[in-house]
Amino acid sequence: MSDVKSLSPEILLHIAQTLNLPVRGLVAVIELLDAGGTVPFIARYRKEATGNLDEVQIRDIEEKLAYFRDLEERRATILSSIGEQGKLTEELKARIEVSIDKSELEDLYLPYKPKRRTKATIAREKGLEPLAQYLWQQQAGAEPLENLVAGFINAELGVTTPEEALEGARHIVAEWISEDADLRKALRRLMFDEGVVISRKTLDAKDEQKKFRMYYEYKEPVKTIPSHRMLAIRRGESENVLYFLIELETQRSISVIQAHTLRRQGDWTRQLELAIDDSWQRLLNSSIQAEIRFELKQRSDTEAIQVFRDNLYQVLLAPPAGPISVLGIDPGLRTGCKIAVVDETGKMLAHDVIYPHTSKHGVAEAGVKIEALLRQHNVRAIAIGNGTASRETDAFVRDFLREKGIQDVFSVTVSESGASVYSASDIARQEFPDLDLTVRGAISIARRLQDPLSELVKVDPKSIGVGQYQHDVDQRQLHESLENVVESCVNRVGVDLNTSSWTLLRYVAGVTERTALNIVNHRNQHGRFRTRTELLEVSGVGPKTFEQAAGFLRIRGGDNPLDMTAVHPESYPVAEQIAQSLQTPIDEIIRNPQLLEKVDRQKFSAGTFTLNDILEELRKPGRDPRDKFVAPSFHESVKEISDVQVGMVLEGVVTNVTKFGAFIDIGVHQDGLVHISELSNRFIKEPSDAVKTGQIVKVKVLSADAKTKRISLSMKALMEPAGRPASNPKQPPKPQPTMNEKLAALSTKWRVR
Repeated sequence: MSDVKSLSPEILLHIAQTLNLPVRGLVAVIELLDAGGTVPFIARYRKEATGNLDEVQIRDIEEKLAYFRDLEERRATILSSIGEQGKLTEELKARIEVSIDKSELEDLYLPYKPKRRTKATIAREKGLEPLAQYLWQQQAGAEPLENLVAGFINAELGVTTPEEALEGARHIVAEWISEDADLRKALRRLMFDEGVVISRKTLDAKDEQKKFRMYYEYKEPVKTIPSHRMLAIRRGESENVLYFLIELETQRSISVIQAHTLRRQGDWTRQLELAIDDSWQRLLNSSIQAEIRFELKQRSDTEAIQVFRDNLYQVLLAPPAGPISVLGIDPGLRTGCKIAVVDETGKMLAHDVIYPHTSKHGVAEAGVKIEALLRQHNVRAIAIGNGTASRETDAFVRDFLREKGIQDVFSVTVSESGASVYSASDIARQEFPDLDLTVRGAISIARRLQDPLSELVKVDPKSIGVGQYQHDVDQRQLHESLENVVESCVNRVGVDLNTSSWTLLRYVAGVTERTALNIVNHRNQHGRFRTRTELLEVSGVGPKTFEQAAGFLRIRGGDNPLDMTAVHPESYPVAEQIAQSLQTPIDEIIRNPQLLEKVDRQKFSAGTFTLNDILEELRKPGRDPRDKFVAPSFHESVKEISDVQVGMVLEGVVTNVTKFGAFIDIGVHQDGLVHISELSNRFIKEPSDAVKTGQIVKVKVLSADAKTKRISLSMKALMEPAGRPASNPKQPPKPQPTMNEKLAALSTKWRVR
């Protein structure tokens, strides 16, 4: 197994400086990761060792660690390869050993890399390398170049004229130029700093919806082109609508090569100038351009994935409505609305189909079915998917509740992104093998209201619909990044060991999918876990897994009150010492946390960070870090995009935050866009500085085009110059909140999952 000693002090110092972290904390994290520690565990329970580094910092270390360990492996391979060729000089070895950049390492290896037959190879076969050496060394010999060339004419080798000899020599020189590591580095920097991305429409382009119209004739500097535009151009290229290249003024690159290559004037100068032109046009331009294209892709992929990560984090940590009985509706028009009722634990109780959008008879029949289900199962909330017929279904439900005078049930629209993916998944088939896909979707919609996190972990994160260009970016990097986000969210909230599904348990630190299944099987066979230590009786759970997972698992109503907190079992002795110092049982401290104000911190041997965390947990045991649930209130008169009028002020939910703005669901099946310039009246670097996915906001309509399905919105228009909400915004008349909306706003925070 690799360890921290496998990395040179130079690399460790470089990582510490790049990430702006103390070397001591960096080394501690690397040692903990190498010992099998997970990021959530290290961040939460090893603060003393790391100096309180957070999850983001530890993930950054993990990524850098992987990069430099790959680099070390590649370095060893390169040194071995060049050594076997007998060409590893002390100077070259030293340069390779100190390199900390993969591109530089590959540049140093390039001259020694096995290559296909090139023009330079052919010239060497004709015996022209000594002539090339004369040009390259730029030192006058005993005789002029004209006489020297004559000695290389050899009809048998295919060199019949002086010009053929010089041309072959130039091919060799051109290759040497193209393989110079320092020059390649300089040209890469030049192209990055001064190059221009140019995209154009292909001759046979098919872009009926004009999605890529702005890129038909487009230019933007390599250095500043944002990720979303680069990804849009790349998608246009993949769909054969666009092609793009990176343009750099030829004379600028030629002058850099000349300055690097030409040392003195002589009869070789003209030949070197020709070789330089050839090297740039035939070898370097395309090679450096490919490297910059790759660098642009990496940069845009990384930024796009980061936006996706941020959005997913907000969606997964969306406020839960709590353990209440919910009726979920998967809306539809002609095919009807599939409905399903789940109890407080998410167990499916009943399902049916209603047709409220086909006829008056359908409306009446639907009302009868829903009323019966509400009363029979003590339903507290109705969750409506936000797909086709969502607003019509929402209107039907609200009218029904109003007409029946039902005030203890609230209705809310929830995102159904990924619900169809879940419905057809193996997980859904395992849960509900005898149910139709659409019924599974209604169940998922109901559960999403109860607890978004528990339900969304069953769906491939890419299908949740909070990113852009997710099919264009590096899929391995995307998958790993999103899985890390899910893991982070699950462990931040904590998981109930006795009620959670294996799909949720598998994201607990240290727990694999197989172990999660074993936990559920053990629970089914032996009943509830009474203590965390009983987890060690589960097949596949050893001391290491227990160490990593135990602190994130909760047991409600168990034998030890500390098992419902985030206090790790290894710290139970400290918690018990605190109780003894107060001469009060732990369960009494949990009921009366004000007793902790009397604690003398100096009496305990635990580190400051650990002690602070223990005391905080005893004050608020098992606290849920998520916000309180509040339902958005869509305007009842705005159901279709044709109802949206310029100047309206509407309430909506942020569904997606991108690099160029935020998309807002205002309840008309088509999200509106608040461009970054309309998000705030103060400067913001990123849209995420102003809004988060899932946030409820008020927006003003700037434009709405039903034909193109584009809605332009503004938040800035509703702000005073200092950023305060405008006092008298122009908006259509809006009815007072209904009892359902008040109930939604007052819905209590769910603490137990």
